[in-house]
Amino acid sequence: MTTETTEARVLDAIRERRDLVNAAIDEELPVQHPERLYEASRYILEAGGKRLRPTVTTLAAEAVAGIEPMSADFREFDALDGEPVDVMRAAVSIEVIQSFTLIHDDIMDEDDLRRGVPAVHEKYDVSTAILAGDTLYSKAFEIMTETGADPADGLEAMRLLASTCTEICEGQALDVAFESRDDILPEEYLEMVELKTAVLYGTAASTAAVLLGADGGISDALYQYGIDSGRAFQIQDDVLDLTVPSEELGKQRGSDLVEGKETLITLHARQEGVDVDGLVDAETPAEVTEAEVDEAVAVLEEAGSIEYARETAADLTARSKEHLQVLPESDSRALLEDLADYLITRGY
Repeated sequence: MTTETTEARVLDAIRERRDLVNAAIDEELPVQHPERLYEASRYILEAGGKRLRPTVTTLAAEAVAGIEPMSADFREFDALDGEPVDVMRAAVSIEVIQSFTLIHDDIMDEDDLRRGVPAVHEKYDVSTAILAGDTLYSKAFEIMTETGADPADGLEAMRLLASTCTEICEGQALDVAFESRDDILPEEYLEMVELKTAVLYGTAASTAAVLLGADGGISDALYQYGIDSGRAFQIQDDVLDLTVPSEELGKQRGSDLVEGKETLITLHARQEGVDVDGLVDAETPAEVTEAEVDEAVAVLEEAGSIEYARETAADLTARSKEHLQVLPESDSRALLEDLADYLITRGY
């Protein structure tokens, strides 16, 4: 199978599930009183997004059951004990948590754009944005309680989601602390990325197994698949922040560099003797020019830092796919493997 065919297959799988997830979001998160709060809560969800994490959840459910992609109704997905489970509610819950983190991240980072549109705090105001994020956070747990899973399995899924939210906050705290340090080790960066980004991918994959009553070894393996894939995903995001035009990113290219965010790229460059802090003069993303970013990227490429990041992401992806060997062979498992590859080869 060629790379182009594989990517097309993955994109088809994402599109099919995105349509289902979007319809479920409409059902689970209607605009109600007070309208402004719920409009703000839904704003970032309606702004787009590939729905990658819900795709992981639904694919993992199919792979655990060993069935063909899209051959089951995710609203009544048979658990291993034969009882129906609403896997789609779990998928929506995880996407809602992702949106909650984006709203609060944009406030903390003072980013004006998200997915090519004004961030929630710019579209509305900071107070409304904070409340919108908090609403999404609580709604995610409410939605997760309604999957119809065995009570013990449902409780474990709730525990997993709660601990994941705590870890995301820990990761964000590390990310903020890194901005005032220039002695960060690659291992520390990977820990931060695991907490801030990868744990939600781990949860997206393992929650399906938990709710369907799979063996603990399977849910643990799927969690590690998500952790390694999620870390690779974030490294690719860091590469794309420097290499994809601003109009495609939906935000200013090079914003991480301007804001002093440490990435695997900048850590490697520092080790190679590059004055990372002097690569751009702008104080805010709005002030940086494309020419400045181009010059910075050229320096980082010369140091081998961007290639180092890409190689690290590829290694993590290879390891992530090894965890899937616990699952029966199926097209759904193959799609999970292909999705892991897609996460590090995608454009924005």
